[in-house]
Amino acid sequence: MAFFRDVHEDIQAILKKDPAARNGIEVLLCYPGIWALIFHKPAHALYRHNMKLLARMISQFARFCTGIEIHPGAKIGRRCFIDHGMAVVIGETTEIGDDVTLYQGVTLGGTGKDTGKRHPTIGNRVVVSSGARVLGPFTVGDDVKIGSGSIVLKAIPPGCTVVGIPGRIVRRYGESTEDLDQVHLPDPVATELECLRRRIVMLEKKLNEQNRQLQEMQEKERGTENENI
Repeated sequence: MAFFRDVHEDIQAILKKDPAARNGIEVLLCYPGIWALIFHKPAHALYRHNMKLLARMISQFARFCTGIEIHPGAKIGRRCFIDHGMAVVIGETTEIGDDVTLYQGVTLGGTGKDTGKRHPTIGNRVVVSSGARVLGPFTVGDDVKIGSGSIVLKAIPPGCTVVGIPGRIVRRYGESTEDLDQVHLPDPVATELECLRRRIVMLEKKLNEQNRQLQEMQEKERGTENENI
């Protein structure tokens, strides 16, 4: 059945991506992310058949058990990996592609009280790092990496790395998202501060040079005045 195939693929994805996972039994028994996805499957099916109250009850039970809140209306692709998962929130009209990785504290949400499509569409092989927020009805392209704590408020083209508040593209078609590296990401704030530091050093050198020239001119003027006396 498709249900058991999807669960098996989810377990294999965790074993591939998480070095702490030792075997499938441990993943099934101890990983909240896998259980959040297991509960989501029947909840989503009930939601699509307009049994929304029962679907919400299942999703809230899953939230109570796992700390992961997935609205039953959300569409989630295959081999999704929710690592640790506590405080992950996935909104009603969110669409998630295949082979996506979400870390703890991630929010895929909306920005207001709009109706209709109001949550993001996440492409394939996307990594959303710890504490990141993706807010709004736009698309995050395939192979995107979103840095920890970032707040993304607009569409991101495929293959980009995004960091900061608000999220800014700092790398295009960079390293593969398979490495799951959340640490060695470009820091646009640090880069800007380094540019400012260099600019200040250059201005200080120019100011010191001008002061030196002014002192030389003043000394010459004093020497001329003494000769005249």
